[in-house]
Amino acid sequence: MNSDNPIVFVVDDDRRVQEALSSLISSVGLRVATFASASEFMKSEKPDAPACLVLDLKLPDISGLELQKELADLDAPPIVFITGHGDIPSSVRAMKAGAIDFLSKPFGEQELLRAIHAGIALDRTARQKRSELTELQKNYELLTPRERQVLPFVVAGLANKVTAADLGTSEITIGVHRGQIMRKMGARSLAELVRMADKLGIASTRRTA
Repeated sequence: MNSDNPIVFVVDDDRRVQEALSSLISSVGLRVATFASASEFMKSEKPDAPACLVLDLKLPDISGLELQKELADLDAPPIVFITGHGDIPSSVRAMKAGAIDFLSKPFGEQELLRAIHAGIALDRTARQKRSELTELQKNYELLTPRERQVLPFVVAGLANKVTAADLGTSEITIGVHRGQIMRKMGARSLAELVRMADKLGIASTRRTA
């Protein structure tokens, strides 16, 4: 299965709404999985693909807003809220918590589809960033303890001579470490290595006079 083949999750306890949304979403070539409750959605196995969650505000177990809160610390897909009982406070809470849109029933088909496509695009970008970070972390783990010690000096742009003096070793040794760091991290330039270190949250060593 193509891991980039998007899927839309629909959580709504009204079977008629599930069927109508499933038909609409499928009509534009997207996969759909429907659920009648938040717990059913949480227990389900999710495919490894860009996604969007179309979530009803009122559910039989916990509310859509409560589910949104539970998903906040997970790598959950962007949420598009739908509701027949919309109110301003709920919509404000949902949007502040990161929802893509908050649509009151009946809503326009194109309005929903636009929100879904926006959600999938956001999720695809987020997944790509997570994948890149995972790869960077794997590369970073290949560094020896000494190479990790040298890395902040390198990304600070400090000369090998300065780094060697600070770490109590030879300039030649630092040069070797530097080359190994570049190779293991897959960095083609110092600028690229600096960006990698920034993504990993590694602060450069700033030397004061």
